[in-house]
Amino acid sequence: MFTDIFLESINILLKFDRDIYSIIYLSVFVSVTAILISSFISLPIASILVTKDIYLKNILIIIINSLMSVPPVVVGLVLYLLLSYRGVLGHLNLLYTSIAMIIAQIIITLPIIISLSRETLDRYYSVYKDYFISIKMNNVDILQTMIWETRHSLSINVLAGLGRALSEVGAIIIVGGNIDNLTRVMTTSIVLETSRGEFAKAMSLGIALLVISIIISFLIFIFRYFNEKKYE
Repeated sequence: MFTDIFLESINILLKFDRDIYSIIYLSVFVSVTAILISSFISLPIASILVTKDIYLKNILIIIINSLMSVPPVVVGLVLYLLLSYRGVLGHLNLLYTSIAMIIAQIIITLPIIISLSRETLDRYYSVYKDYFISIKMNNVDILQTMIWETRHSLSINVLAGLGRALSEVGAIIIVGGNIDNLTRVMTTSIVLETSRGEFAKAMSLGIALLVISIIISFLIFIFRYFNEKKYE
């Protein structure tokens, strides 16, 4: 049975089924968009936590680290209440749209990228802090220098966040609604097709998700290799 389902799932992928690939495209689009926005927000925050002695800094770091373990379903529930028609942001009509899914993934990946990037930037800043002070470099130049010099390590952090976003189910299905041709992504489709008994379709999407995960892992390996090569 498994062999038959596996072969049929491969056949579905090789036929370039339009529905399957539209789901794959939407999944990648939503996750990549969320990660780009999340990274744009996370890197300055991580830099501030490293370079500035702000009030209750250690408490903020603990809170950010703790947010990494918050169940995505809880994030989805809170966001649903905010975006529902009776919610504070209900007038925006974002519930059950791809924008709502992007927002959910941004919220989920923000603490991951901030925490990992803070550790990366902290290691670099601790070495060059006195140099930055001696030449009176401004905050913007410090941020640009740190991001450039640690770009390989930061890329690994971003890719880790992307992998987390692509594998998300709970929050996405709550705020997206798993609507066909609108908000249906790979993870929610796998759940749906499995419940329908369409195991070949579910497995084809699972294979696609696995391939994307392997590509991400390979990219992480490449960035890590160049990062280690830099310090040889």
